[in-house]
Amino acid sequence: MKLDILAFGAHPDDVELGCAGTILKEVSLGRTVGIVDLTRGELGTRGTAEIRDQEANAAAKILGVSVRENLNMRDGFFVNDEKHQLEIIKMIRKYQPDIVLCNAIDDRHIDHAKGSKLVSDACFLSGLLKIETVFDGEMQKAWRPKVVYHYMQWKNIEPDFVVDISGFTDKKMDSILAYRSQFYDPNSNEPESPISSKNFMESLNYRSRDLGRLTGVEHAEGFTVERYLVVNSLGDLM
Repeated sequence: MKLDILAFGAHPDDVELGCAGTILKEVSLGRTVGIVDLTRGELGTRGTAEIRDQEANAAAKILGVSVRENLNMRDGFFVNDEKHQLEIIKMIRKYQPDIVLCNAIDDRHIDHAKGSKLVSDACFLSGLLKIETVFDGEMQKAWRPKVVYHYMQWKNIEPDFVVDISGFTDKKMDSILAYRSQFYDPNSNEPESPISSKNFMESLNYRSRDLGRLTGVEHAEGFTVERYLVVNSLGDLM
């Protein structure tokens, strides 16, 4: 299956929090999108890996993505080495995306920056002919995505561009709230975490509204790039 866009997240819910609005918009435009989670989020303060599996599947249905996979890397302890890069390369070559979305380049959680660099490095290596990978008993062809974009997470990183997600924010929140074990619930007896507060949930709305305010739309999601964006004409920037 060839996908237009493949979104990676170090943990289940990273993609939803960082770029669910963009995914929903792209799916509505007829583009095929998939998600690959690196870990099962087993070290999360709340919930369990099994619960997160169920929540990730529910969120995928809300987003309308074509596929969602989990590489079962060790939460908190995966590293950017050959073994892990090859696992990412197999996914890139399997789905041959033109666009890859991945974690923020710098963030509070150490897995986010690690995951960001791991996926970025693997995207480059995936295009090298002499790196051989086998998937389901067959040799894979080299494939390098055209672009790699990094979504925003905990930190307010200055974006290089934003995507207008006006009209998709309610469904974005539905996909996030599919992770009922992780986020604000006044009736929960689970330990508190940085993302379980009411303030955190409200921050998702005011961040997208603020990015929208700055760019003349209602809501927006921000991304950083690894190389300059190219447009065919100035009209593409309007």
